[in-house]
Amino acid sequence: MSAAALEVVREIYDAFARRDGATILGRLHADVEFHQTELLPWGGCFRGHDGVREFFERLRNAIESAVTVDRFIEAGDHVAVTGRTRGHTRSGGTAFDVAIVHVWTVRDGRVSRFEAYIETPAMLAALAAR
Repeated sequence: MSAAALEVVREIYDAFARRDGATILGRLHADVEFHQTELLPWGGCFRGHDGVREFFERLRNAIESAVTVDRFIEAGDHVAVTGRTRGHTRSGGTAFDVAIVHVWTVRDGRVSRFEAYIETPAMLAALAAR
C-alpha cells in the first residue's frame, strides 16, 4: 500500500502548489480529519470536506505560503513529509521560513487523516510582528 499512499500524497502537494482545491478534496475521504495545533489561527481539528475547506480558508486568511518538500518517508499506510513553508503573513506582510512535518494516513486510496506540525514559536513570532 505504501507506493499507492505515497502517490496520493504527492498528488496533494502538486495540487496545493497549483491551488487546485477540487483535486485535493478528491483525494480525501468524506470523513477525513485534519489536525494542527490550536495555537495557530488556522489550527484545530477539522472533519469532513467542509472542515477541510474551513481549514484552508483560515490558512489563506492568515498567511500566503508555499511548501517545499525535503523528503517523503513511506511507512505503510502512512506518509511523513518533512520540509519548509515559506511566505508572508497577511496581517503585517512579515516573511517567514519555518520547518514543517506532515503525517498523512491513506486508507483505500484516499487520505483519512492529516496531522500538520509546524515550527510553532517561529510562526507565532511572524504572526505577531507588524
